[in-house]
Amino acid sequence: MEQRMSFLTLAVSDLARSREFYVDGLGWEPIFSGDDVIMFPVADRMILSLWSIEGFTAEIGEAPASGVAPVTLAHNLATPAEVDAVLSEAARLGAPVVSGQRREWGGYSGYFSDPDGFRWEIAVNPGETGDFVLPPR
Repeated sequence: MEQRMSFLTLAVSDLARSREFYVDGLGWEPIFSGDDVIMFPVADRMILSLWSIEGFTAEIGEAPASGVAPVTLAHNLATPAEVDAVLSEAARLGAPVVSGQRREWGGYSGYFSDPDGFRWEIAVNPGETGDFVLPPR
């Protein structure tokens, strides 16, 4: 198997609420939107898929666990001011936010939660992976 990933799928409890947050709130543009799923291009050959819990469960045969998922999604930016701007935008949409701060690993980051509690890290990362910031579409 090649070392790559094509889709990241999150099971969401209310697809309409997720659509409102990501599309209407954050301004993301889906590549596909159906009754049970919304798909967003998020990187070259990478799709973030938001799938209703019912559709997710029917496909994989088991309901997702409840509680805080032991995973974060990350969005790298070039400056702390850009981090703070995204965190402010998320707060304006009603998302719980952990404000940006300097980190012991040398970067600057903060977090917000989407409507289903998935945590987004918004960060400036000065290490090798910090250069992995895609140009705007």
